[in-house]
Amino acid sequence: MQKVLTAEQMREVDRLTTERYGIPSILLMENAAHAVARIVTEKLGGPIRGNDIVVLCGPGNNGGDGAALARILWSQWCDVDVLLFGKVSETCGDARTNFDILKNLSNREPPFWPALLLYENACLDDRLKDQISVATIVIDCLFGTGLSRPLDKSFADLFEYVNDVAAKKAGKFLRIAVDLPSGLMADSADDFDPAFNADVTVTFTAPKMANILPPNSRKCGELYIEEIGSPAEMVSDSDSQLAVTTATDACEWLRTSGFSIDSYKNKRGHVLVIAGSESYSGAAVLVGDAAMRSGVGLVTIATPKSSKNSIAERVLPEVMVKGVAETESGAVAAEAFQELQELFEKADAVAIGSGLSQNDSTRVFVREVVERRKSPTIVDADALNLLSPFSLQIGRPQEGSGSTDPTSSVSIVNVPHAPAASSELIFTPHEGEFMRMLGTTDKDAIQDRVAAVREFSQKHNVILVLKGERVLIGEPGGQIAVNPTGNSGLGKAGNGDTLTGIIAGFVAQAAATKIDIFATVVAAVFIAGMAGDIAEKKYGKRVMTASDVRECLAEAFAHCCDQL
Repeated sequence: MQKVLTAEQMREVDRLTTERYGIPSILLMENAAHAVARIVTEKLGGPIRGNDIVVLCGPGNNGGDGAALARILWSQWCDVDVLLFGKVSETCGDARTNFDILKNLSNREPPFWPALLLYENACLDDRLKDQISVATIVIDCLFGTGLSRPLDKSFADLFEYVNDVAAKKAGKFLRIAVDLPSGLMADSADDFDPAFNADVTVTFTAPKMANILPPNSRKCGELYIEEIGSPAEMVSDSDSQLAVTTATDACEWLRTSGFSIDSYKNKRGHVLVIAGSESYSGAAVLVGDAAMRSGVGLVTIATPKSSKNSIAERVLPEVMVKGVAETESGAVAAEAFQELQELFEKADAVAIGSGLSQNDSTRVFVREVVERRKSPTIVDADALNLLSPFSLQIGRPQEGSGSTDPTSSVSIVNVPHAPAASSELIFTPHEGEFMRMLGTTDKDAIQDRVAAVREFSQKHNVILVLKGERVLIGEPGGQIAVNPTGNSGLGKAGNGDTLTGIIAGFVAQAAATKIDIFATVVAAVFIAGMAGDIAEKKYGKRVMTASDVRECLAEAFAHCCDQL
């Protein structure tokens, strides 16, 4: 996973890079400019000669990046107008050096082609509008990560005009932000206006919170994280507990859990899915099928007897289906716990909740499964609701803990024969379910999603997967992973069940092969989102279904394996 740094941590990395390793800060600025120039070339699909480019600069180091970038783009035969919102005399340090160079080049007589022109004290006048309207690329180097307060209205007018031009020249106009779209606060996910809306953002060394967390991240467009010379350990040694998942994490998990020459079904893990009811049998099918596609060796669905035939007729033939005791309403009954003892002993992972339905008997059953679990357990959907909104005392079993009364608020009983590391709890709520788990209807309780996930995971000793735009995965040690894959087409019925099945399948494989469970959940969420992105490209958000996502797992696996 790639650590996410605060603006202060990033400044410290830059400082130590210069002090400890003797790498001049102006070289880091030059490297940053070259990195952006490479991305510009990549996005345009080849040589950039002949493009008209406008670079918006502030007087700070972000503007200095822009001054160096303008010189590089000009050297590649582009006409470049640099609009400095301030005076060169107000700049200092490395930025001043680059603006002085730019000013000297700009003042050459007579004008040469390609043009490189610097305009000081820029404002949104008719001249600036004309320059933007004829440009093919506008690059934002105004403020970067140094901003600590909202921008004034003059920048709102500027950004609105850039957006208007982008809309009129759709497909022929590129908006690029350097480090961070101006107007955003580096250390916040909160929405700020005005702010530059980028098609592409190029940030350096490590992402910042505003780069990866919505709603701010929406203004970043496609994010590139470029190395500019700081040793990698400068980031890895930081005390940040926020990270973004990368394809490398998923690929490494697939490599570690790969099939050996002597692999067979009992070595690949066994998932027990407890799901479905008379009215919601489809949820059990989706979970079971997704788990089977994940690479696990065995999948068994336990469901109320009245739902068994309906599920067995639709689920993949490789998935086993067992009917268990049910209530009059066709939901799992509390007595089913005893019927499943043999399967609990064999299962490497248990997934419970999808389509389970809710009543008092099922509540007793769910709590008993949670309290007496012997393997990692994924709790989703109705099972989460059956645990809410009561006081939760949930975690790995500890000797001498808890009450054995399954009707009390949830507590964990002692399971002395179960090693703690083998019985993680994984909760997978969407935001509504998470609020019910917190016992609140106040959305402000989860406004800071990172803080809410971290606090809950640490307090209740669980791995928490908070679904929604940019899924967050928290663990009891306080680490939070932000998942960058997935799209809004996944916000349809059945995709939560599919995700539960994929997580359960991955966790069963991890338990069977002794792989870290948190890293496993992180990889599962990443690959599930990747499958969703593949489904979007094949079918479109409007048409894609949860079943399409499951069937796109093969392509997601293949994509990761190609990078191994």
